[in-house]
Amino acid sequence: MKKLSMDELERLSVEEYKQIEKSPLVLVLDNIRSLNNVGSAFRTGDAFRVEKIMLCGITGTPPHRDIQKTALGATESVEWEHYPQTVDALKELKKQGYTLCALEQVDQSIFLQEYQPDPKEKIALVFGNEVFGVEDEVLELCDHVLEIPQLGTKHSLNISVTLGISVWHMMVKLDQLKG
Repeated sequence: MKKLSMDELERLSVEEYKQIEKSPLVLVLDNIRSLNNVGSAFRTGDAFRVEKIMLCGITGTPPHRDIQKTALGATESVEWEHYPQTVDALKELKKQGYTLCALEQVDQSIFLQEYQPDPKEKIALVFGNEVFGVEDEVLELCDHVLEIPQLGTKHSLNISVTLGISVWHMMVKLDQLKG
């Protein structure tokens, strides 16, 4: 067994990445305060070729060294937009035909592994503030609220972990991970 070299990984250039077809996923960051979490969202978004990231409210925007430290250049490849209000971003996505899925713990949430999207639908995954979660008015606009079941005492995952699990899982459900 040996680690693959950069050449063997056949990584795309930023220019190639921008031209290639994207996954039918948009990531919506609802008032994320940590710039490291924002950078992580970009890096995960790049890894799974998400269509774009919508940075909303107080969520930091590139260029910023703390975002770059975690993103490792993914802010150059992944398209992004900023919206002062998350509800405005979601209304725009609704108009474009996206199914809106928040990741949150609510009384009517669906466990992530039980959610089965139509492989032809476009999905926006909404991630909330590290302390307060997804805003109530944002939750009201969502079609589904998904939850990652947890077994420990904290019942809380860092947004970067939640984002990674959710995006990977959605890519599998949408049959987007072909070798």
